Amino acid sequence: MASPQDGLRQETDELTSPGCYVALTHAHLDAQAIMDRVRSPAAGAIVLFAGTTRDNFAGKAVKELQYTAYNKLALRTMMEIAQAVRAKHGLEGIAMIHRLGVVPIAEESILIAVSSPHRQAAWRAGEEALEDCKARVEVWKREEFEGDHGVWRANRDGIMGQKVDDA
Repeated sequence: MASPQDGLRQETDELTSPGCYVALTHAHLDAQAIMDRVRSPAAGAIVLFAGTTRDNFAGKAVKELQYTAYNKLALRTMMEIAQAVRAKHGLEGIAMIHRLGVVPIAEESILIAVSSPHRQAAWRAGEEALEDCKARVEVWKREEFEGDHGVWRANRDGIMGQKVDDA
């Protein structure tokens, strides 16, 4: 739990199964910690993907992103993806963590780490896990634009959201 002075929720919800770890958190993401979750003496490769908040979308200046999720369902979906990708690509381990709440510009909103005996499987598995997460996991984001209303949208690239009336 966060200290009273920072006023932020810091708890982490997580699921684990052999060789798989998935989590949702309001805390800053730690790339080293997620890579350590998949580290194995049998792995010749660890691939890490870090998705960060960029400062623009479709030509509009982005102020920040805000993520929300249906946590229990999102974790189950993330675990299904992790287990399927691990089995398909013969991974030693896979770990995925998604940040919730406000994610400022240049900070990570998702980390995916995979380890495998060989690099090709790790590269392929990491991208597949990311694409499946974006397509299936019950996480939504609100893009806050400079000088404009925010928009909620599914957590997918290239799909414009709808303006939300804050009233």
